Amino acid sequence: MSGPTRPHVLLSVAVSIDGYIDDAGPDRLLLSNAADFDRVDALRAESDAVLIGAETLRRDNPRLLVNSEERRLHRIAAGKPDYPVRVIVTASGELDPRLKFWRFGGERLVYTTDSGRDRIAGSLDGLAEVVSLGDAVDFEALLDDMGKRGMERLMVEGGGSIHTAFLAAGLVDEIRMAVAPLVVGDPAAPRFLGPADFPGGPQHRMQLAEVSRIGDIALLRYLPKEDSDVG
Repeated sequence: MSGPTRPHVLLSVAVSIDGYIDDAGPDRLLLSNAADFDRVDALRAESDAVLIGAETLRRDNPRLLVNSEERRLHRIAAGKPDYPVRVIVTASGELDPRLKFWRFGGERLVYTTDSGRDRIAGSLDGLAEVVSLGDAVDFEALLDDMGKRGMERLMVEGGGSIHTAFLAAGLVDEIRMAVAPLVVGDPAAPRFLGPADFPGGPQHRMQLAEVSRIGDIALLRYLPKEDSDVG
């Protein structure tokens, strides 16, 4: 008997030409332009869940909402909640319930470890459902749980350690990468991916499925599980 169908996993990221997702300053570096932010909003509206790691939550304090009222109404007309489920992944359980993430939007899920769940205790009561994945964060188990909940499309927005974990585990179906025309050049700044043993190693060529332009942004769509035809 087959298990639940895991959701389609889309990694969404904006990077500098040299592969950074932010600089090392206290304020967030805006890599996207207005049109690209709207594209990301459309991707959120098409998703059943949007996921980030706890470090991104602490650093950026995002709301992760669908900003377009028209898109929210379209979701409602399709029988969906006005916002996708917003998901936080934390191994430590170190979450601040005062952040604005907890005050806006609809359903929220927190995936953590046994020790993380103990640390969170009742601090998120009424704010989020907390799910333990065991001794460590198991991303396959996370996707299985989402499948059981009927989620079909997951949008992963970062940060780098989360993107790395999904990609290294071979769980990514597509990558949407916006490349901004600037360089960061600071080794202390966060990058899109960290060191890992990725499936196929450096010999594996992903399929470049689409290239487009949004103002001064280059948008690339990769399919990690498919080899490109270089013959």
